[in-house]
Amino acid sequence: MTTSRYLGLGALILVLLISALSVIYSKYYSRLIFIEIQKHERTLDQYEVEWGQLQLELTTLAEQNRVEQVAQTQLKLVMPLREEIIYIKP
Repeated sequence: MTTSRYLGLGALILVLLISALSVIYSKYYSRLIFIEIQKHERTLDQYEVEWGQLQLELTTLAEQNRVEQVAQTQLKLVMPLREEIIYIKP
C-alpha cells in the first residue's frame, strides 16, 4: 500500500511539474507574441505618418499654381493669347 501511495504521489508531482512548466512556457510564448505585435504596431504607425506626408506632398505638387509655375520655368511654356485658342466642338 505504501508503494502505491508513493507512486500516486510521484505521479501527481510529475503532473504538477509538467503543468507548471507548460504554464511558464505559454506565458513566455504570449510575451514573445505581444512583443512582435508591438513591433508591427510601431511599423504601422510609421507607415501611417509616411502616408500622411506623401498625401500632403501630393496635394502641394498638384496645386494649379505649382503646375503652372513648373510649366513656365522648366518647360518654357507660355499661356496662349485668347485669340490663339481654338475650341473644337464634338
